[in-house]
Amino acid sequence: MSPPGGSATVALVHGYLANRFMLALLAARLRGHGFEPAPWGYWNMRCSLLVHADRFARQLMTLDADASVHTLHVVTHSMGGIIARAALDRYRPAKLGRFVMLAPPNKGSFVATRAAGTFGRVLEPVRELSTAADSLVNSLPVPHDVEIGVIAAEWDALVAEESTHPDAPHAHTILPTFHSGLLFRRDAADFVASFLSTGRFPAAASATP
Repeated sequence: MSPPGGSATVALVHGYLANRFMLALLAARLRGHGFEPAPWGYWNMRCSLLVHADRFARQLMTLDADASVHTLHVVTHSMGGIIARAALDRYRPAKLGRFVMLAPPNKGSFVATRAAGTFGRVLEPVRELSTAADSLVNSLPVPHDVEIGVIAAEWDALVAEESTHPDAPHAHTILPTFHSGLLFRRDAADFVASFLSTGRFPAAASATP
């Protein structure tokens, strides 16, 4: 399933307490679908996610200026989706294609809410990802002028399904796996590739791990 007109670049962003190496399998599978993955990572897990958003916005700017990139999609996992939301509020690539979020805490994580009082002072993202109405994640804008696809994990122990929905038009589907399992399932990669190519998810969920 090659994108129309040749390959398109996919900026990939991982989640909290993860790293870019966890994106390797998803990147390889997207490459098999004809996309050119560009994994991007961050190491500091204590600073505000807005610090990472500033850096990712600069990465988007660099890719947008690259003559070899004709379409720039964004695919994220978990907190990476919130970083990308903030980054797109700072810089909107002229070549921006579609935006797929895997297990995103778009309205916060109930685990972050429980841990905010204990760890929020030293781990800023924990506080920022709270489900509280005034938390950072619930204050950030959501882009309304880009096609958004969301894949939730059926057995997610970190993010409730209803919290994965952004306050913007979007396609939504659920796969039978855990929070991080979406990075490693073949069907998840197939669903991502389908949405990037067509703006739609397959009608029926696969059961291929």
